[in-house]
Amino acid sequence: MSHADVVIVGAGPAGAATAILLAEHGLGVTVLDRGPRTRPKVCGEYLSPEAGRVLDRLGVLKAVDAGGAAALAGMRITAPDGTVLDARYGAVGAFRPYRDHAMGVSRAALDGALLERVRALPVDLREGVRVTDVIVEHGRVVGVRAAEVTGAVVAVRARVVIAADGRASVIAHRLRCRRPHPLARMALVTYVTGVRDCRDVGEIFVDPPDYAILNPLAPDRINLSLVVPLAHAAAWRARLEDFFVARIKQLPHLSRRLAGAGRVAPLSSLGPLAYRVVPPREGGVLLVGDAAGFYDPFTGEGIFTALRSAELAADAVLGALRAGDVSAAALAVYHRARRAAFADKERLTRVLQTVIGRRRLANLVAHWLAARPRVLAALLGVIGDYVPPRALPRLLLS
Repeated sequence: MSHADVVIVGAGPAGAATAILLAEHGLGVTVLDRGPRTRPKVCGEYLSPEAGRVLDRLGVLKAVDAGGAAALAGMRITAPDGTVLDARYGAVGAFRPYRDHAMGVSRAALDGALLERVRALPVDLREGVRVTDVIVEHGRVVGVRAAEVTGAVVAVRARVVIAADGRASVIAHRLRCRRPHPLARMALVTYVTGVRDCRDVGEIFVDPPDYAILNPLAPDRINLSLVVPLAHAAAWRARLEDFFVARIKQLPHLSRRLAGAGRVAPLSSLGPLAYRVVPPREGGVLLVGDAAGFYDPFTGEGIFTALRSAELAADAVLGALRAGDVSAAALAVYHRARRAAFADKERLTRVLQTVIGRRRLANLVAHWLAARPRVLAALLGVIGDYVPPRALPRLLLS
């Protein structure tokens, strides 16, 4: 049995970021990860401009840039009737992005840069370890049980346990925190090459009930994500390749954009995408990143949410350990901060989901935004995480 100040389950963006922040404050941190980090991820691989700020704070932004991250100056959105909305990241009133671009970066490059930073710190990183259960005593999580590659089962105890083990979080499941979500969608993801002039902006194609995203990662490698209702794909689970090819043909603007392009990777799928996670009743535990829930990828919030929730979790853990109180009540400061950070954007995403789910409404909104570039710029600032959603009404009226 081993002991630590904090044990973090999962070494993806949320777990690695939390480990870095806590280790920099001198805490004893153990990270347990199933690994290997090189395995493929179903991910849009988009980082908003504000994600660059967190990566810089973590000391990995330079490495991510050097690893070939594509600078994305903005977004191009195509409505069902072909109306095109072009917007660029930049100052919106008093709000300015950390950098004037988002990034397209492979998960292998991002995860690798974060793990290299973890390895440079006094962190006990254990890869090839599968967490199987939590240890709860007197209403508080005090550690985890895990299986090593040798088959040995070990217990790792800590003052605080942080679940950063993704959407299939063992800890969220064991603590009965996970809930279904009414938004039932599936993502189908692959990589393509040969898409003309697809380098400096992310491209979104709205064609209800579907939407698709082209996210450039390198000069000639693009992440192609198609999001469809789960019910439409369910009958095709054994033939998702056929479903994907047929569905792409039925999105005319995307299909024309992909003319001459070629697939360079197998198709991956994930669904349902959205799920809710309620805060655990037990003390001594926090959920970060996808382990704390996921809504929908349209606004590309996944990786930024992971990184920002790591910042909030680190602040909460440092305060709780200094006060000597890791009860559920003491750690609730994290849940309040997380709600304050993300609730408004989730509400906006619900509105956007309503819009992109209805063809006529999507076209009307696209026409309205096309005539109001200042409003479109403000909306892109919200999507880019540097304009607070609550500032939208004031910006629109100014």
